[in-house]
Amino acid sequence: MNEFLRFPSTAAVVALLALAPVCLGAQQALTWDQVRARFEANNPALRADADNVDEMRAEEITADLRPNPQFGATVDGTQIAPNKGVWEPLQGTFEVPSISYLHERDHKRELRLQSAQQGTQITQSQHEDLDRTMVFTLRSAFVQTLEAKDVLDMARADLDYYDHIIAISRDRLHAGDIAQIDFDRIELLRVQYESELQTAIVNLRTAKIQLLQLLNDQTPVAQFDVTGPFDFSSTLQPLADFRQIALANRPDLQAALQTIQQSVTNHKLAVANGSTDPTFGAWYTHNASTNNPNATQTLGLSVDIPLRVFDRNQGEKQRTQIDIDRSREASEAVRAQVFSDVDTAYAEVQSNIALLQPYKDKYNAEALHVRDTVTYSYQHGGASLMDFLNAQSDYRQVQLAYAQLVAAYLTAAAQLNLAVGREVIP
Repeated sequence: MNEFLRFPSTAAVVALLALAPVCLGAQQALTWDQVRARFEANNPALRADADNVDEMRAEEITADLRPNPQFGATVDGTQIAPNKGVWEPLQGTFEVPSISYLHERDHKRELRLQSAQQGTQITQSQHEDLDRTMVFTLRSAFVQTLEAKDVLDMARADLDYYDHIIAISRDRLHAGDIAQIDFDRIELLRVQYESELQTAIVNLRTAKIQLLQLLNDQTPVAQFDVTGPFDFSSTLQPLADFRQIALANRPDLQAALQTIQQSVTNHKLAVANGSTDPTFGAWYTHNASTNNPNATQTLGLSVDIPLRVFDRNQGEKQRTQIDIDRSREASEAVRAQVFSDVDTAYAEVQSNIALLQPYKDKYNAEALHVRDTVTYSYQHGGASLMDFLNAQSDYRQVQLAYAQLVAAYLTAAAQLNLAVGREVIP
């Protein structure tokens, strides 16, 4: 004992090793907000698409660049000095350094930059639209996990309840209240409960694996868990409210409207590109061999103006004008799709609420009451074995149907969030 106390670090290590499995198994379950935050931070497909936005921002730099000035140099006339028979460097050489610059007219650079910025906005909206659709996939996987957890809890509760019935039936068998064949039939039915429990365990594990894949998370399945309300709300805003929210928030519709703006800008740029851009030049001349002493050093200026006789960018002007009309028609198609998505999802949520409300108001309670009543009656000899087994089966079917309807409601709510463009039903 004294030797052990001399090494407190050893005792600490032993204690930590003993508590390690408990700590690993007790990892905090993630809420929906935490799952979504991890998804948006870690999903490789979403992160790769976000790089497209950064690429478009880099193209804004390119679009805003001015033309580079041009520098030239001419050296000519170097010769052997007369009457000397030797070559003297730079003696009598004609030297002309020059510089020129293309001047872009009609705001070409500003229009290029504006078009590039609008392209970035479109790409950002498309990225948000990808996030919208992938979050729906994530939400569906999250709901499936909650449903699997709920079904697993029901399977365990049903098995525990049935084990209690078996124990009571065994006592009745020993007391002579029931026949051996009836007890055997009751005990054999336990296999079905065990099978449902194992199926629920596998389904939960599969749902967690799919969710971990979307999160790009390598956490062991046994240590990963989620939590959240597995229920429904009977209140629903009017359809017109969801339509207005969708018009203001759907990123694909925003991208379509931004495409119209970019098409108009591109047409203006095409018209500007059809204009003439002069090139201004200037040079300095040093001519040591001239006979005019006043012309040894001179300055010159020039202006080059292309004659846009044949090419006035007619094709691009027509193409961009057509593109404006195409973008407007495409935006109307997207708008119609938005209304269709919202209306369809809204009807699905309404249908699920209509199906769920009777279960919450009476079916669940009635199924439980029938099961308990028939079980009590069977235990006291007032109901047949078949009545008892049927009551058990009906109760389980009502439980499972309710869980499936709640999952369908939560999935439909996620579909409505997808159609609207933001989370309107948590």
